[in-house]
Amino acid sequence: MQKNPRAGTMRMAAASFTGEVWLDPVFDGDGSSRLTVVLVRFTPGARSNRHSHANGQLLVCTDGVGLVATRDGNTVLLRAGESVWTPAGEEHFHGGTAEHMMCHYAILDAAGHADATTWREAVTDEQYAAANAAVAVQR
Repeated sequence: MQKNPRAGTMRMAAASFTGEVWLDPVFDGDGSSRLTVVLVRFTPGARSNRHSHANGQLLVCTDGVGLVATRDGNTVLLRAGESVWTPAGEEHFHGGTAEHMMCHYAILDAAGHADATTWREAVTDEQYAAANAAVAVQR
């Protein structure tokens, strides 16, 4: 057994996120595993750029209300205690809703990949508004 040292909270770079997004590393492999776990906090309106993961990603919401949307417009509302899986290669973005903060664990396995996340373009305000409208009936 090995304890993974914990780094401090980091504000995420504007190159990959819109709005205020904060990250706390939780686990970053132990030499034999490439499992990565981070706790991410999105303020209302904040979101990631579109991106994909080589081996997929599990998001587990711990607090607030957020959304996850794929490039083809499939959008899921995510509340505390709920999770969503994005399969390998699926382009998506996630973040808080327009009215709510959202905090989630992001869990991914980077095994076999030097860079497990491929970052794409920012989500426009219009695209973000459309994703919020798509889940408005679920609130």
